[in-house]
Amino acid sequence: MSQMEAKKATECGYWPTFRFNPDLAKEGKNPMQLDSKAPDWSKYMDFLMNEGRYAQLVKINPEKAQELYETNLADAKKRYDNYCYLAAKDFSQKAE
Repeated sequence: MSQMEAKKATECGYWPTFRFNPDLAKEGKNPMQLDSKAPDWSKYMDFLMNEGRYAQLVKINPEKAQELYETNLADAKKRYDNYCYLAAKDFSQKAE
């Protein structure tokens, strides 16, 4: 993936960027760091249509492609929400 494609994937929410360092939890800090900004979900379909595997499906079976697109987008949003939850978690109280 080129840098430009990676940037587009991150901007639309297809590929959020994050860091995870388990050693930070030992220091009472959150080990999950979400690096990407909030996605622009309106760019999601455009990104997918620039990917050959998704664009081909639209030509072969447009109805199923739409259904799969909606599922893909919903899963991406759920995944991003989970990353946000993990990145906001409070690790200042060490577990006993």
